[in-house]
Amino acid sequence: MSDFKWRHYQGQIILSCVRWYCKYGVSYRDLEEMMVGRGVEVDHTTLYR
Repeated sequence: MSDFKWRHYQGQIILSCVRWYCKYGVSYRDLEEMMVGRGVEVDHTTLYR
């Protein structure tokens, strides 16, 4: 069973965002820009939730 069942994004994408947010203390808007640069369209409010 997946820990990310019912999520809109793959588990690896979620873990990457959490890792960057915790390790580097970037803002949600900066994280949004980082993900867009990697080809993942995500809104900063989605990252907040």
